[in-house]
Parts: sequence; structure tokens; C-alpha cells
Amino acid sequence: MKDKFFKYIHELQDQITTDLEKIDGKATFEEDNWDRAEGGGGRTRVIKNGNVFEKGGVNISGVHGALPKSMQQYFGVKDADFFACGLSLVLHPKNPMVPTVHANWRYFEMYDKDGNIVDQWFGGGQDLTPYYLFEDDAKHFHQTCKTACDRHNSNFYKTFKARCDEYFYNPHREEGRGVGGLFFDYCKASEEMSMQDWYNFVTEVGDSFLEAYVPIVEKRKDLEYTKVQRDWQEIRRGRYVEFNLVHDKGTLFGLKTNGRIESILMSLPPHVQWVYDHHPEAGSEEEKLIMVLKNPKDWV
Repeated sequence: MKDKFFKYIHELQDQITTDLEKIDGKATFEEDNWDRAEGGGGRTRVIKNGNVFEKGGVNISGVHGALPKSMQQYFGVKDADFFACGLSLVLHPKNPMVPTVHANWRYFEMYDKDGNIVDQWFGGGQDLTPYYLFEDDAKHFHQTCKTACDRHNSNFYKTFKARCDEYFYNPHREEGRGVGGLFFDYCKASEEMSMQDWYNFVTEVGDSFLEAYVPIVEKRKDLEYTKVQRDWQEIRRGRYVEFNLVHDKGTLFGLKTNGRIESILMSLPPHVQWVYDHHPEAGSEEEKLIMVLKNPKDWV
């Protein structure tokens, strides 16, 4: 399973970066191949200063070895070995009318000292973070997610959409990071779903990413915007940074397993503002977004 999924994320990275370069029309992805001293490594691809994408990364990794003490405590195990692989991407467009997007699909195995698998699971998801709310965009993104889910279980979309709203939430701001999508974790074999079934589901969601995001980019990338709207985008990016550094489990896992810092923190946007006690004007488009972030909607 780990070999099959590792091969899949290599191919998906190629597909996504190729398509995004075509959309941008100027910038191309820089590639870094890196090794982890304790075992494994990855292939980081970053795009920056493009026509469309100010900064973005589409990264894959496969790491293995002894589970660090801090993660042993987290998982409630002792002296375990692990293998983890996944694809993680974040795209920060230049135009504030185009939403930021994040996606991640991952697989994890844990072993005893004899090398036997004692636990394994899939996780992942994809979510949309707009700066200006176009309801058609949110509906399209969520409908694509729902269509992928419905091919496997009619309850998946409702369940994983709710988990996404719950997970990508800044409690210190009392608002969501964006308008959500899907979030699933610890997807393990059961009477209803084998690991092969979970593989089929996760790869279905991964394959749906470009369909979910690219039409939104194409529709919004050439819209005009003002400096005020750009400032709002940078203020909202600050909230994105707050979530990633304070709450995100993926960031925490990477830092605690001696991951590559540049790859872990590639999700951070290049231009951000933290304005003291900032509040949008009443009745503005900016306030409209905040109201939805504080009260998640059912988009489909």
C-alpha cells in the first residue's frame, strides 16, 4: 500500500504542477530534492512571482524511521517505527479575487520492533480560503468535493465537510480559516471499508482537486482590484498564518519529526499584514466574508 500510494503522489504532483504552470503563463516551479537524515526525503516544488500565483508549493515526501519521543506520546505508543508519505499543497494567488487553496493527502504506517504493521491509516482533504466571497465559487468547490465523496459513500461529504469546518477554525478569532471543503483523518480498515477502499476514496479526492480549483482561478484571475482590496487580502493572510503556526497538526508533525523546514513553512504567504484591532466596515463585502467565516454554510 505504501509503495502504491507513494507512486500515486509522485504522478499527482507532476499533473498538478504542469497544469498550474499553464495557468500562470509566466512562472515555473523550482524543484528541490531533499533527504532526511533519519530516513526518507521528498521533492519540493515552489512557484513564486508569477502572473497568477504570488507564491505556492506542491510538495511530496516519504519519511521513515523511529517515531520521535514527542510523537510517541501523541500517539500513545512506545518505541515504534513509522512510515509517512503525502502530498501537500498551498497556493497564494496575487489577485485578491482569487482564493487561496490548500490540499493534503497522506498515508501513515506504524510498526513494532519486528517490522510488523501495527497501525495504518489515510488522511487528507482540501479547503478553500477566499478573500472576497463569490458564492458560485464556494458552491462549485463543494459540489466537486461532494461528487467525489458520493462515489464511495453517501455520508462522506456531510461528515468530512463538518470536520473541515471544525478543524480549519481559529478559536482565538472565533472564525473559520475559509469556506471549508473536506477533512478526514485516521481512515482505517473496518467492516465497511478496506484499506484498498480508502485508497480508492483518497485518490478520487486527489484527482478531483484540479477540477475543484482551476475553474475558479480562470474565472477570477483577471478581475480588477484596488489597493484597499489588496490590503484586505494581506490582513486575511495573517489569519492563515496564525492557524498554520498555532493549530495545524501537519506543521506540528513536520517540525517534531525533523522535517525540512523550508518545505513545512512554504505554506506561509510572502506579503502579510497584522493591523491592530482591524474590523471591516459594516455592510461591506469584507464584512460579508467574515459573517460566513463565523457561521459556516451548507454550500450544496
